Amino acid sequence: MAKNKEKAGAGRTIIILLVVLLLLLTAGAYGYGVHYFSSHFLPGSMVNGFNCSYMTSEDTEDLLNQRVSAYVLAVETMKNGQEAISAQDVGLSYVSTGIVKQLIKDQDRFTWFLAFNQDKNYDISESLSYNVELMGQAVDNLKCMQPENVVQPVDAQIQDTGDTFEIIPEVMGNALDRTKTEEVISAAMLRGKTSVNLEDESCYRKPSVYSTDEQLKANCEKMNQLVKVIITYDFADRTETVDRTLIKNWFGYDEDGNVILDENLVRQYVADLGLKYDTMGQTRTFLTYDNRQVEIKGGDYGWAIDQTTETDWLYNAILAGTTEVRQPAYAYSGLCRDTNDIGNTYVEIDLTNQRMVFYKDGQLLVDTPVVTGCINKGHGTPSGCFALDAMRSPAVLKGPGYAAPVTYWMPFSGGVGIHDATWRSRFGGQIYITNGSHGCVNTPKDQAAIIYNNISVGVPIVVYE
Repeated sequence: MAKNKEKAGAGRTIIILLVVLLLLLTAGAYGYGVHYFSSHFLPGSMVNGFNCSYMTSEDTEDLLNQRVSAYVLAVETMKNGQEAISAQDVGLSYVSTGIVKQLIKDQDRFTWFLAFNQDKNYDISESLSYNVELMGQAVDNLKCMQPENVVQPVDAQIQDTGDTFEIIPEVMGNALDRTKTEEVISAAMLRGKTSVNLEDESCYRKPSVYSTDEQLKANCEKMNQLVKVIITYDFADRTETVDRTLIKNWFGYDEDGNVILDENLVRQYVADLGLKYDTMGQTRTFLTYDNRQVEIKGGDYGWAIDQTTETDWLYNAILAGTTEVRQPAYAYSGLCRDTNDIGNTYVEIDLTNQRMVFYKDGQLLVDTPVVTGCINKGHGTPSGCFALDAMRSPAVLKGPGYAAPVTYWMPFSGGVGIHDATWRSRFGGQIYITNGSHGCVNTPKDQAAIIYNNISVGVPIVVYE
């Protein structure tokens, strides 16, 4: 028994000694690791993409120096294209700044035993430098940068095919953002990356609008709806049509990019109609009773489109999809809408020959001498094309120093008009020069009666010299 107890005691002692020894060895190993990794990188340490595990700062910098001089960056382009830029191309070099020593100093060496299953990536790009000018040249010299190899991106857009509007798909192209490309390449080289994919780095310029864009599709649909309108303006012997050929040029966009019908362009169209078809106050070529062509200037007879009203109507009609034949809204209108808007019912007064004729429906009813405004007293009868303003029978014509009763009164220019003048025994000739009227057309009573009984308000009164 005593011997067994002695043996057991000896065994425990040995175990204790072994544990103590193991602890001492472990402590020694741990201490050695702490000491070792105070000047060496921990396992799994990557510096600028290079494995620097167990390396000192000097070894690491030597490695970086060696690697930099032989460094080549593979530049991957669209559709599996590949180019390369070397360290020599850009003057890339390593510059020691003490950062490697600092990295080793800052690592957690007291837990070095945990680092075997961990990776640590260090980026010390500030320790690398390149020549900015050379870098720019190297980027510019890439094949993917050459104009002959570049296709610019094109936005999806609405195109007029002639019959309809349709969306033309975008063109992706292969044009690079020059600034971003240089930034990506320089950053990759500073980090020691072996390759960089320009497409993955979003260096390629892209269209801003794609064929799937909902606004683009809505705009296309709206344009096709608006151009379905057909509005025909009736000008008697002429017509003007508002249809697709015009409306397609009146599109615009609001601040949100939505297609709109540009009201200003509609207004301009109506203004152009006025320039083309308005006759009020315009110069006319007129064929006289004796087959002479004279120019008639001024007066208030004729047609004038009410441009504000017509613009509003046309604008809203297009938006509503209206199709119709119409006359435009007029601010002033005559009796005939033909190119010759005087028509075949009118009074014609020849001031030079003191002669007045009256045609009704093309038939000559009156051909008479008259006395017009006194020239010597500055009371000349105004020339132009006027609309008959009113008809009164009887009437008293009043002015400074006179009151003249007449049977037939037909004014056409303010206080100037056609009337009988029973106080005169003669008409025509040169009477008007020294003994003419105050501006009115003095007419034999029987002839004035014929005109009065066959004329109506609005009939053109053509006066010329």
